[in-house]
Amino acid sequence: MPRVKRGTKRRASRAKTLERASGFFLTKGKLHRSAQEAVEKALRYGYVGRKRKKRDFRSLWIIRIGAVCRDNGISYSRFMNGLKKAGIDLNRKVLADIALNDAPGFATLVAQAKAALPQTV
Repeated sequence: MPRVKRGTKRRASRAKTLERASGFFLTKGKLHRSAQEAVEKALRYGYVGRKRKKRDFRSLWIIRIGAVCRDNGISYSRFMNGLKKAGIDLNRKVLADIALNDAPGFATLVAQAKAALPQTV
């Protein structure tokens, strides 16, 4: 097997790592080995954070919809069930935006959801 001296590729790889680590504290931004570990960890946190962001926004939308639903005299779960039975297919992001910016429009959605639900005494 021939001997391989990495040459410019090794230098480029290290430079790329140090570029990604610029601004990190003390040796994490200057020395290759600690910079490599810090960059790998940061990339893992970034990956997890992108997944978490979706979860957090969905939670925020549900909270906003639920708050406006309570003001209109219906629970969140009954509202969503009523929308589904009424055949209104809006996602939570759009519903939260309507709830925040268009109160009369949301009230009509609530009325349609209530009408689609079976009446209980």
